[in-house]
Amino acid sequence: DSLLQEMENKENTVEAVEAAVEKAEKMKVDNSGQTEEGSEKVEFKVVFNKKKYDISFGLDDNIGALKVHLAEIINVPNTMQKVMFKGLAKDEMSLRQVGVVKGSKVMVVGSTLSDVLEVAKKPTVQQLKEAAQEEAVKEAWAEQKLHKKVLDKGKPEDAMPGLKNMKESLPSVPLSGMLNKAGGKVRLTFKMELDQVWLGTKERTEKLPMNSIKNVVSEAITGQEEYHIMALQLGPTEASRYFIYWVPAQYVDSIKEAVMGKWQLF
Repeated sequence: DSLLQEMENKENTVEAVEAAVEKAEKMKVDNSGQTEEGSEKVEFKVVFNKKKYDISFGLDDNIGALKVHLAEIINVPNTMQKVMFKGLAKDEMSLRQVGVVKGSKVMVVGSTLSDVLEVAKKPTVQQLKEAAQEEAVKEAWAEQKLHKKVLDKGKPEDAMPGLKNMKESLPSVPLSGMLNKAGGKVRLTFKMELDQVWLGTKERTEKLPMNSIKNVVSEAITGQEEYHIMALQLGPTEASRYFIYWVPAQYVDSIKEAVMGKWQLF
C-alpha cells in the first residue's frame, strides 16, 4: 500500500512540475508578446538647461514615467519637472498621444533640489516676529504716499475687469492694463514652458526667470478691493520690490502659484 501511495505521490509531483513548467512557458510567450507590443521604443532628444540628452523610451509609457526616468539623468526630481512638447505635456498622456516621434526634441524645465533648498532656507523665529511687528505698524499700501501717487491718477481705461472674492486661472493672453510706480503701462506674460515671467513696459520687456523672484505679495486697494497692488520681490530685501498696480483680484492667487508654486513643497 505504502509503495503504491509513494508512486502516486511521485506521479502527482511530476504532473505538478510539468503543469508549472507549461504555465511558465505560456507566461513567457505572453510576456514576450506584450513586451514586443507594449514597449515599442522611440529615440528622441531631451533639452534641459541648454544641454541635450539622447533618450530611448517606450512610446506607450506616459509622461509621468518619463519624468521618473529623467530625474536621475538631469538631477531634477520628477515632481519638479515640466515637460514641454507642442505645449505642456500632461503626466497621464503617453508619448504616442503627445506626438513624440524618432528625433523629436522634448523640452524639460525645472529646478534642481539644491536650487530649491537654497531658496527655501527658512527665516528664524526672531526674523518672523520682527517682520510681523513691522507689518502690524505699517499702514495699508493704498494709504501710503508712494502708492497713493499712482492710485490717485485713477484706474487705467484699459484695465482688465476685476472680481473680488474670486479665484480664476491665468488667462491665455497677457495680463495688461496695469501700471508700475512711475505710472507707466505694464503687462505680465507667463511663459511656463520657459519658466519665465515677461514684464513688459512701453520701453522694454524684462524676461525674469521664475526662481529669481524671491516672493510675491499683494494687498487689495482700499475701496476698490476688486483690484490689488502686487509686489514682485526681485532681490533679498523689500527695497528690491517691483510694484504693479490695478492687478485684477481674481488672478492674484494664480500669479502667486505660477511663480512660487514649485517652492510650496518646502
